[in-house]
Amino acid sequence: MSTVIVDDVQLVIPEWVGDIESFRRWTDEPTFPEHGNIWWLRGGVWADMSKEQVFTHNLVRTRITSALDRLADEEDLGLVLSDGVLLTNFAADISGNPDLTFISHEAREAERVRLVEGKREGYTEVQGSPDMVLEVLSTGSVHKDTEVLREAYWQAGVTEYWIVDAREAPPRLDILRRTSRGFSPRKKQEGWVKSAVFNKSFRLVQEADRFGDPRYHLEIR
Repeated sequence: MSTVIVDDVQLVIPEWVGDIESFRRWTDEPTFPEHGNIWWLRGGVWADMSKEQVFTHNLVRTRITSALDRLADEEDLGLVLSDGVLLTNFAADISGNPDLTFISHEAREAERVRLVEGKREGYTEVQGSPDMVLEVLSTGSVHKDTEVLREAYWQAGVTEYWIVDAREAPPRLDILRRTSRGFSPRKKQEGWVKSAVFNKSFRLVQEADRFGDPRYHLEIR
């Protein structure tokens, strides 16, 4: 079964896409849409073709990605990969594009994660169990991100799952740690929340820019 959310866009799913392997092949085909959030999600295709919100989704994701990328680079922690890289985990039966994926050097050395070359050139896919993934909530993705992917990422062996909701002020950043029974949110103190993956505490704050629009900062200590 496929769940498709359409915003003036018609998504045509080929009849031969019936499992995770055929979905992965489809992502390399010219017919695969260039825009939209499209996943193989535990037995079927899930797609949200609505336009991405500038401030409550795109900008907040950009700020977090930038801050974490700078941290990972300065401390030589690993790879911070932004939206667009395919993440596949066969055990969890998922394949799609998280808003952010972090892969530590240790994860690659232990072969918990491997990079897969694309059909045409370069590496285009991550397979395995990354250290951390981020999802920024949008109206069409709440159920997917907070319920379906929460369980799926746990089954995929992800160490930390970050969920951000910036649809209302102040923005909310939750860091969920892996336990033997699922993900459990870490406690916050004055907005600060600890990440075991990065060995830092983080706080997402929002201000207004000169136009009165949201401006985000990911504070780190």
